[in-house]
Amino acid sequence: MSTFLKTSWYSHRVERNVTFVRWGYFGQPVFIFPTAGGDAEEIERFLLIRALGPLIGAGRIKVYSCDSVAGAAWFAPEGSIEHRMWLMNAFQRYVRHEVVPAIYADCRTDGIPIWTAGASIGALHAVAMLCRYPHIFGRALAMSGTYDILRFAGIDRYTEDYYKATPMRFLRNLDGDHLALLQQRFILLASGEGHAENIGESWALARLLGEKSVPNWVDSWGPGWAHDWPTWRAMMPKYLGEWTHG
Repeated sequence: MSTFLKTSWYSHRVERNVTFVRWGYFGQPVFIFPTAGGDAEEIERFLLIRALGPLIGAGRIKVYSCDSVAGAAWFAPEGSIEHRMWLMNAFQRYVRHEVVPAIYADCRTDGIPIWTAGASIGALHAVAMLCRYPHIFGRALAMSGTYDILRFAGIDRYTEDYYKATPMRFLRNLDGDHLALLQQRFILLASGEGHAENIGESWALARLLGEKSVPNWVDSWGPGWAHDWPTWRAMMPKYLGEWTHG
């Protein structure tokens, strides 16, 4: 069996062809969201898979990814602002209803807890999926995140689709069993404070999570770490290594 798997299909949820990839034989499933314009194999081209190689080779993690459908559309830009907001929600529903079953099938274990991870816009989706579906996802590693992207469009209006897809919007109204389950999960918000980083985004989300008693931690790497792949190649193996130790 190869450690690498690549498959594609047409998703009616996002109305386009999508690609799904996997690296590894067995271990804790980790779904890594790409950055804004990335595709499913971005994390290999930028050497993140190489950095995770020891954990993958030891069978401690299996890594999955997909195309950055919503992020790519947002910054292209594709269509109207309302279309892009619709696609954010559609993309997260595609991950929930198409990618998650593909991971279950690959692991041959329905219901196996999945961890999410991502950098930049990928961090937003990693947190959103855990907060929306805590019965599916166990924890999230969000690196150098931007958690409310309306500012990139220069507007402050938003649709119901954007609300559903953005934790900074929907967390305030979470309650009941959904919130109770989310309070049993964990979100790590890691960020540098160097070039193009804005750790204030992480602190703003952490305050909101704290108000809802959702376990989280902001970890600053300081001014020597920029918003770029060398930072994320250092961060992700460290945290995933700690989480799978022993």
